[in-house]
Amino acid sequence: MIIFRYLAREALISTAAVTSVLLLIITSARLIKYLADAATGKLEAGFVFWVLLWRIPGFLELLLPLGLFLGILLAFGRLYLDSEMVVLRACGISQKRLAMYALGPAALVAGLVAVMTLWLAPLGAAKSEEIFRIQESRSELELLTPGRFQSQTNGRQVTYAESYDADSDQLLEVFIAQRNENGEPIVLTAAYAERQMVPEYAGRFLVLQDGYRYDGVPGQAAYSRTQYAGYGISLPEAELAREVTELDALPTLQLLSSDDQAQQARLHWRLSLPVLAFIVTLIAVPMSRTNPRQGRFAKLIPSIVVYLLYLSLLTSTRSAVEDGEQSVWLLWVIHALFLVLAANLILAERFWGRLWHRVPSLPKLRRRSA
Repeated sequence: MIIFRYLAREALISTAAVTSVLLLIITSARLIKYLADAATGKLEAGFVFWVLLWRIPGFLELLLPLGLFLGILLAFGRLYLDSEMVVLRACGISQKRLAMYALGPAALVAGLVAVMTLWLAPLGAAKSEEIFRIQESRSELELLTPGRFQSQTNGRQVTYAESYDADSDQLLEVFIAQRNENGEPIVLTAAYAERQMVPEYAGRFLVLQDGYRYDGVPGQAAYSRTQYAGYGISLPEAELAREVTELDALPTLQLLSSDDQAQQARLHWRLSLPVLAFIVTLIAVPMSRTNPRQGRFAKLIPSIVVYLLYLSLLTSTRSAVEDGEQSVWLLWVIHALFLVLAANLILAERFWGRLWHRVPSLPKLRRRSA
């Protein structure tokens, strides 16, 4: 029991550290994207934190198995490097018992993955989808941040408004710079602007009121100024990147009662992620065995390649099942194949040990004495 607690503590500490680093990287990248959307007015600044918070369970359902896999590799690899595993093996701890001990922290991580993928991740996806839907339903005038120049229609138009009147849904003191069909610049100014529906054109327009239009090339005196009472500009549709799908947001209980092929694929995908945690643990234990002369990270890259192959096969199979090209049971066939691989690595320990010992050691840098 003492050995089990020691190994479990080492594995869980490494798993927590690796998962935290990976989560920090993923959330930082998403935060930068959400802040960019908030800066352009596509997403309100007050919703940035909530969107990121609700997306974290979706990140963890895949990061936890990867963190467990790398955590066991690093923790057990250190024990081999410090010759602690040699002492354990001399005390009768075989590879099989070591794998059984590793299933303890794997059960804890698998339980967390099950909570994430079966409950929290769909709930977070539904909440994120609701926030995105609210943001996309806003008026295009609300997407404009008063007092700031904002680029629209892929940089072909720049809009500026001094202020926004929410009661009348109007922009005040509007400035718009755009280009015509020949690429010549056009400048529009207006006292105020409002949104209007034009049924004959089946679109929404920003109607500028009481303003001027300037046509001409900057630096040249040949330009024209046209005064108008009303001037309409077609409003671009609000575009907000959607990171979640309807399948991601469906509750697991709804998937259980559905006969749809895509929904069944998503259900089996969610059920297979906790199984993934157990199988990668059984793979990581034999692959963590390291010769001290080879270095601590000698098998890290081959192990990551095996994990990426495993996960890539699962994701590609899930996509094929959702498209109706494969049976949903193919997901479990892939799990069975990698379970056989794990059993082979554990039971055929001597054969794989001799094979891994042939892996060339990493070059070591030596300091030259003065």
